Amino acid sequence: MNCFFCGRQIEVLERVGFRDTCPGCDRAVHVCRNCDFYDPAYNNQCRETMADRVVDKERANFCEYFKPAGKPSVASSAASAKSSTQKKLDALFRKK
Repeated sequence: MNCFFCGRQIEVLERVGFRDTCPGCDRAVHVCRNCDFYDPAYNNQCRETMADRVVDKERANFCEYFKPAGKPSVASSAASAKSSTQKKLDALFRKK
């Protein structure tokens, strides 16, 4: 799993504890943004229909449906795509 904030690889042996933190940025790991069910396009931004609503997706929570994401979060993928596009535009217009 990758940390949603710093992108550091986090090895998950059995399960992620409610109070586990990222060794890189010291942020909570058991958060919606690190969950495989997290999807901004869905109701409550979660694909798990039985999960309780969590307002702050970047704070630790006690959701029992948490499953470590195996891929980078949607937000970080969008940010890297935007950065790539910006670089192409800068090169096109020779902006430094």
